[in-house]
Amino acid sequence: MKNAVYTFIALLMAGSLSAQSPEAKGLEIAKAADAYDQGFGSSQTKLTMILTNKQGQESTRYMSNQTLELTEDGDKSLIVFDSPRDVKGTATLTFTHKEGSDDQWLYLPALKRVKRISSDNKSGPFMGSEFAYEDLSSQEVEKYTYKFLREEQINGVDAYVVERDPVDPKSGYARQIVWYNKQNYRLEKMDFYDRKNALLKTLTYGNYKAHKEKHWRAGEMNMINHQTNKKTKLLFEDYVFDLGFTENDFSQNSLRRASR
Repeated sequence: MKNAVYTFIALLMAGSLSAQSPEAKGLEIAKAADAYDQGFGSSQTKLTMILTNKQGQESTRYMSNQTLELTEDGDKSLIVFDSPRDVKGTATLTFTHKEGSDDQWLYLPALKRVKRISSDNKSGPFMGSEFAYEDLSSQEVEKYTYKFLREEQINGVDAYVVERDPVDPKSGYARQIVWYNKQNYRLEKMDFYDRKNALLKTLTYGNYKAHKEKHWRAGEMNMINHQTNKKTKLLFEDYVFDLGFTENDFSQNSLRRASR
């Protein structure tokens, strides 16, 4: 029954989108994607990060990620590195905000201190990967302005293609092009353009699974940097939901505790 309801919503959306301006249509698609994933509450997953340099050499890291869904503001997340030894215990805490710059902290076990990541450094690489610190934030609708571009097929599915421009002037991106699956609004692909409006990175999503009948999570994300020829692959496994997290589990003290 739920799948039928979601299909009905998609059909209503398709009808309402046809008469809108590109800006209004893009915003409506982003809102639909946000609404489609609401209600997951909290989640936890294990991640494998594979870094590939321009010579093709690989290094692998293992970590865990916890997320708490919030409705009045953006979500909170905690990433902890489990291995190898040189990064073990390093942890990142992200408070995403619907308006204004996000709050982020990095715990460095060698120094035994928490370092706040300034807004000026959000475009920097996360732990040497091709993901920037700002890429760790949840996909809040208010963080962008939107413009519908076209419809096309990608990965064998029909998709809406939408341009979104970051509202934050300190973002490392001038704009992003996003491919939304038309059936369930999950992300299929994303192009990132740097502040000079040159193509910087492409992120592709794969091996999706539906959790709790509606919350789609990719089992694999691949980020390629077109300017450096470096790549980062993220593999996700063992998703668990409804863990009863509270905001107290996402604090600077919890950042220190989680790294032990």
